[in-house]
Amino acid sequence: MPYRVRIKICGITRVEDAFAAVSEGVDALGLVFHPASPRHVSVAAAAVIAQRVPAFVTVVALFVDADRAAIERVVNQVQPDLLQFHGAEDEAFCNSFGRPYIKALRVRDSTELGRQAAQYSSAKALLLDSYKAGVPGGTGETFNWNLIPEAMRNTCVLAGGLNADNVAAAVRLLRPYAVDVSGGVELEKGIKDSAKIRHFVQQVHRAGETT
Repeated sequence: MPYRVRIKICGITRVEDAFAAVSEGVDALGLVFHPASPRHVSVAAAAVIAQRVPAFVTVVALFVDADRAAIERVVNQVQPDLLQFHGAEDEAFCNSFGRPYIKALRVRDSTELGRQAAQYSSAKALLLDSYKAGVPGGTGETFNWNLIPEAMRNTCVLAGGLNADNVAAAVRLLRPYAVDVSGGVELEKGIKDSAKIRHFVQQVHRAGETT
């Protein structure tokens, strides 16, 4: 039976890249509000992108240990549908902005992953990313997918070094709820490639059809 895997394209910085992703049928677009990231987008630019996104596509605002005022500014001016936290934010903080949220966890071992997951029971989903010391995400590196407990596989958002060459294998192995890609569909950091987006989406859908 075909398996539907949702797709999020993260690190959108331009309206044309948002349109390219939407035209391929992606489910969500990620806007990065972490100043240290090469995919960082200003609040003003993000508001323009968000206003142009059509109905039924989720706009996700990503933060890494941002202060409350900065997050509230984004919530008020961009009006994202979903918040994504990539730092050391605790559950109470993540849950305090009047928006549903997802929490990113960096995977090192299955025991620690289970312990971390239990701390965010209010999250709409857990995004599983590669662990690299001192780097909150966007490493462009995969991790050992077998570390993900069976019970988490079909509810997680899988991230970390995904591209058109490896995403089908990930979908077949894990049957995740969703996959999240950024660098794997770029011409350069922050600039997406419409052909790479198309190829990535095709690979996800084909894998789902045969899983």
